[in-house]
Formats: sequence, structure tokens, C-alpha cells
Amino acid sequence: MTRLTALNPEEVIGKTKDLFNAVQAKLGVVPNMMRTMGNSPAVLEGYLNLSGALSHGKLSAKTGELIALAVSESNSCDYCLAAHTFIGEKLVKADPEVLHNARTGNSADEKTAGILQFAKTLISKNGLVNDQDVTAVRNAGATDAEISEVIAHVGLNVFTNYFNNTANTEIDFPVVQAV
Repeated sequence: MTRLTALNPEEVIGKTKDLFNAVQAKLGVVPNMMRTMGNSPAVLEGYLNLSGALSHGKLSAKTGELIALAVSESNSCDYCLAAHTFIGEKLVKADPEVLHNARTGNSADEKTAGILQFAKTLISKNGLVNDQDVTAVRNAGATDAEISEVIAHVGLNVFTNYFNNTANTEIDFPVVQAV
């Protein structure tokens, strides 16, 4: 059972209605996570703004989805695992095996593997990485801009993981569960 209410897009007003309309126009639907975030327009707007800014960054949409899966697995967030597996398959056209491997921080591509391992290290060390951790991701081919964006993607996904785990958001994507 959910702990926070997912708002009905037909019943909201004001800033929440404006944000839901923008999400609906972009995605064709307002997913339950965003419907639940809509209880605080500041929370939903903050999520949308950071997510939107990162979509224009150096890291590809595919890499962003792989980071999301690595972080979501680390935080046992079934909602985000389901959402990012769906997005990864349907929108960024990633192979299901690539998506599954990302959950454990693995990739056949050396640079992607370095990025995913760095994301997992950020989580396991609560952000307190050391010189060797940064050198490892650099040696895999990541630039300072890309390393900065990995940190931002991790932060965004920790936020959504914690939000969904707290809210116990009803999964509205094909279900995927953390192992």
C-alpha cells in the first residue's frame, strides 16, 4: 500500500496542474512517481529541472539510464528499476542484457563500465570517494564534465529512489525487482 498519495491529474490546480500538463505533453502520461511528487510542486519542479538539465549534458540518455539502474539496484528501488528498464528498452533502445548488467555496475564498454563503477562507488562510500576512485573513472575515459554529470545523475537517482521507497509508489511500469 502506498504511503503518499498519487494525485489525480484531472483534480489538481495551480502550479501542480501546470507541471502535470507539461509532463503529459512530453510523455503522454503522468507517471505515478510524478503524480506523487505533485503533492509538493517544489519537489516535482526540482526533479523535472535537474532531470531536464542533465538531458542536455555530455552523457548520453543511454548512459543516464544505465547509471539510474546501477543506483536503483544499490538502493533497492523497485519503482525506479521498473521505470528505467522500461525507458532503457523502449526509448533509448538498449539491449536488455546491457540494462541488466548495468544494475551491478558492469558493461562491455570500458568507459561505461568505469562510469557505472564510479556511480556504485559514490553510493557505497556515501560520496566520500578518494583519488584512486576518481583516477579509475578518468582512466576509463571520462572527462571532468562527465564525472561531474555522473555525480549529478547519482544525486538525482538517490533522490528518486528515496522518494519512491518512502512513498511506496505504485509501480506503473512492467515490474522489475532488486536482487
